[in-house]
Parts: sequence; structure tokens; C-alpha cells
Amino acid sequence: MNKKQLPSKSIYSYITGRISASVSEGRTRKGSITVEAALAVPIFFLAVVSLLYLMEMTAIRTAVRSGLQYAGKEAAEEAYMLTAVLPARLEDDVVHAAGAERLDRSIVEGGSGGIRCGGSRMSSRTGIGELEVTYQIRLPIPMFGVPPVTCREKMRIKAWVGYEKPGFEKDDEKTVYVTETGLVYHKDYHCTYLELSIHMVQPEEVEGLRNTGGGKYYPCERCMGHGKRGVYITDSGDRYHSSLSCSGLKRTVYAVPMSEVVGKGACSRCGR
Repeated sequence: MNKKQLPSKSIYSYITGRISASVSEGRTRKGSITVEAALAVPIFFLAVVSLLYLMEMTAIRTAVRSGLQYAGKEAAEEAYMLTAVLPARLEDDVVHAAGAERLDRSIVEGGSGGIRCGGSRMSSRTGIGELEVTYQIRLPIPMFGVPPVTCREKMRIKAWVGYEKPGFEKDDEKTVYVTETGLVYHKDYHCTYLELSIHMVQPEEVEGLRNTGGGKYYPCERCMGHGKRGVYITDSGDRYHSSLSCSGLKRTVYAVPMSEVVGKGACSRCGR
């Protein structure tokens, strides 16, 4: 009887080694895929969010541009009566046309209150108006610390006066701001002399209060200054008012070229 001799080494050692190597390699591949996914997914979502905000910025720019066109049309129609630009009126028209609610929930810094038309002007000689609206866009990406982006829209209009007067003002001529009864011109549209700071105080406190110039407050000739709950005063004024809608608390500001303020001096605060 022939006896078979068994091998002295295990015949499974080579196969077992191949199986262990395959398992280890599969685990490494799974780990690398996990790391790649952890890096790629945030970048993908950041790209999607950036695209959405880019679309929002384009929509806001279109809305503000349309609002400026509407405001320019209104200003051109009224130019035959008033050959000057009212920045506050332009801002109201732009916000009205673009939608105050739309701007308030947008990424515009300050919402509807962030629309500024202080750089607009119109020449009474030529009837040509340069309208400008500025606003800031805030990008809510705190990890990068991106500051607000300033956006600017411009357009030129022609007043509906039927003819064009001779002469044309220089493009680099500065715009200044004047009031109906003011004796000075202002270089800053937001000068404190133009933006009245209104405070409500009790009637019995008026006697002891003083304005920024050290003067006393007297009753307004228009509303008589007799308020039941309180009266209204301003920092630079010398009258107290019983009604917040009194014309003495309102100020109409005109934007005109520097060459058209002959005879007026510079404001002591912003005209330097």
C-alpha cells in the first residue's frame, strides 16, 4: 500500500496573505473617499450659495436701475417748475419703484434706508440732470470677513422744458446742496445743518434748555408750540413745536452745481 506524504508547509498560507492584503487595501480606499467627500461637499455648497447670492445681486441691481429710471422720469416731468434735483425725493421714488419691502428683506445694507441719491444734480442752465444712486451689498459669509460691497448706478436725463439752454456745465464740476431760505451751501448732503435732529421734551423743560449755539427756544409761529403731551425741538433751531408735521421741522434740500450758488457762503461745518 502506497502511503502519500503530506506537505510539511501549510498550503493556505499564501491565500491567507492575499486576503489580508485585500481587506487592508479596501479600508484605505474607503478612508480616502471619506476625506475627499468631507472636502468636496462644503466646497460644492459654497459654490451653490455664491451662485445664489450672485443672482440676488443681479436682481437687486435690476430693481434699483428700474427705480432710478422711474425717479428720473418723475424729475424730468417736474423740471419745468423746479430746475433742481431733490435727493430725498429721488430716494423715495427709487424705493417706491423697487419696492420697500423687497429692499428691506434683501442683502442691501440698511434695506430701503440704504438707498442714497446724494450725488445727483441738475443744471438750471442746460436742463441736463445727472442722477446717481449708491447702496451697499452685504455678503453674509462670516468665515471670510468680506466687507460690504458699494454699488453705484448712474443715468442722465433731460428736463422736459421744451428747449435746451446754451452752455453745458463741466462734468467734473462739484455738486453742492442748498435750502430754500439758506444763506450757505453744503458739500455734504448729510450735514447736521441739513438733517435736523428732532427731540421730544416736556413743555416745562423747554425754559431751561439751550440749543447748540447757547440760545433759548421760543414758540413756533406756525404751530404756536403748545403741545399737550410734549413739544419738539432741534439741536440747532430756536423754536419748539407742538406738531411733528409742522413745516418748521421740515427742510427742502436742492442739489445744484457749484457755479450756481453765487452769493452764498460755505457751510461752517462741511464747506471747508
